[in-house]
Amino acid sequence: MRSDFLNSILAFGCAVALSGCAGSIESVNETADLNSESTARFDWLKYEGADPVHSSPIEAWTQYRNPVLSGFYPDPSITQAGDKYYLVNSTFSYFPGIPVFESTDLVSWKQIGNVIDRPSMLNFDGLGLSRGVFAPTIEYHDGTFYVANTCVDCGGNFVVTAEDPAGPWSDPIWLPEVGGIDPSLYFDHDGTVYLMNNDAPVGEPRYQGHRAIWIRAVDPETFESISEPKVLIDGGVRPEANPIWIEGPHIYFKDGYYYLSAAEGGTAVGHSQVILRSREVEGPYRPFEGNPIMTHRHLDPDRDNPITSVGHADYVIDEKGDWWATFLAVRPYEGDFYNTGRETFLMPVRWEDGWPIIIQGEEKVGYVQSRPALPVTDAPAIPISGNFIIMDDFETAELPFYWMMPRVPKLNWHSVDDGQLHIMDIGTGLGEGEQPTMLGRRQQHLNATATTKIDQLPVAAGTETGLAAFQSDDYFYALGVTKNATGDHMMQLRRKAGGDDPINGEVVASNALPKDMSLPLYLRIEAKGGAYDFAYSTDNQSWTDLRTDLDGKILSTRTAGGFVGAVFGLYVQDPK
Repeated sequence: MRSDFLNSILAFGCAVALSGCAGSIESVNETADLNSESTARFDWLKYEGADPVHSSPIEAWTQYRNPVLSGFYPDPSITQAGDKYYLVNSTFSYFPGIPVFESTDLVSWKQIGNVIDRPSMLNFDGLGLSRGVFAPTIEYHDGTFYVANTCVDCGGNFVVTAEDPAGPWSDPIWLPEVGGIDPSLYFDHDGTVYLMNNDAPVGEPRYQGHRAIWIRAVDPETFESISEPKVLIDGGVRPEANPIWIEGPHIYFKDGYYYLSAAEGGTAVGHSQVILRSREVEGPYRPFEGNPIMTHRHLDPDRDNPITSVGHADYVIDEKGDWWATFLAVRPYEGDFYNTGRETFLMPVRWEDGWPIIIQGEEKVGYVQSRPALPVTDAPAIPISGNFIIMDDFETAELPFYWMMPRVPKLNWHSVDDGQLHIMDIGTGLGEGEQPTMLGRRQQHLNATATTKIDQLPVAAGTETGLAAFQSDDYFYALGVTKNATGDHMMQLRRKAGGDDPINGEVVASNALPKDMSLPLYLRIEAKGGAYDFAYSTDNQSWTDLRTDLDGKILSTRTAGGFVGAVFGLYVQDPK
């Protein structure tokens, strides 16, 4: 980061929080310099999602749509407190991290905050976007909410607590004795608290992906181990078949049995959910002979509108006594290509001969399902399922909870004021592996359009202001306007499609803008499954295509790797 930008940022500051709740982002106390010459102003961002699978009407009083949380909301975990349900998701190296959702009917979800909403809580420096916080689990017990989680490559396993799920959450209580990932808590009826986690098996792993599920009793306040760890599952429910990546453990109690549920087979197309049970919480556990209790790995990959990679389930019991499972799945547009990341789905659980079944055989997770027998809640003010349009007009002093940035901020480089989002260039670009000056929202549909209005550009030549379709530091498109040394403005499109590309990508299209051009300027990115279009306008009516039908598969998990989904981001940078 260049020293001139560091000096100028100290005058910029940011008096506004991303999260807008009691657990807001800490900020420096300097008054924001909204007239800085390094600042761009965005008037609004409009997001439109229209997937054909959601185009047919449903009966809102008796049916719901899957996914219930569209876009990059993976690894859901759920709990109940009174007549309300709370759900959290992974966010890896994005900040704020671990969104918290609330619902009274399991279908209509409202985000009420983020668990990781203070820069002091975790440090994502130097991490790829698919490191950081993995697979949080949430529990409610005796007036307190608990989230157990792993910060991968940034501290290991920890627990945070809160009396109000909207926050503030405590600082992390670190668990140095607990290795591996995917910690979860179980509060037994005798008062004992147990922690389960995924870790290496006893001795040397027999094969790649050989893992085990462990359990130990922990102190209910410090979470220090008070018993020796013990293996509950070694490898999986059929160890002779060398199953891979047993993970995401949860324990439930029903009719005298402890049920241990876990994901197996990896988080891609081989994903599945398995179940075991025991009369004792520490086992031994006997697997269900009909495992898995949910998978799509055996279905025809060429079926219409496939939902794949189902697994990582967590159960909840509604007020009517019915069991439900939240879990992740993906919606590919071709083969195993999807840009929306792993999403949150909901399905009923049925009990057969003492075992909880989600789907088996040729049963499929449905896009439309029958609602829980709970009072129907009005649709949330910010839709998150089905087809919808959202206009972020920056009229409030705080951004909605779903806005996020790569990694934890060290400096405050944005503010919301006078109905605009102000972003200041601090000299870091989208592909540099640090924190770019980009704020974004998830792509939540296979067919999606993001449009923004720019009202002010930075003065410095070479600084670029624009709209990105961003998957990671190594895979993105950036549609931006920049000014050359002679003062002429150019529209350009940069693409980065791997770590071997130039650090901030290469220019794949450019157009000179009229010399008499005046602001505002409008930018638009349209996703059409695996193809993306990029256009700009000076009046939001007549559009100029800069490039169309570019390869969107570079934004897919299959190509880019990792665990995140694509984000539409507003950014300012000085590409090097």
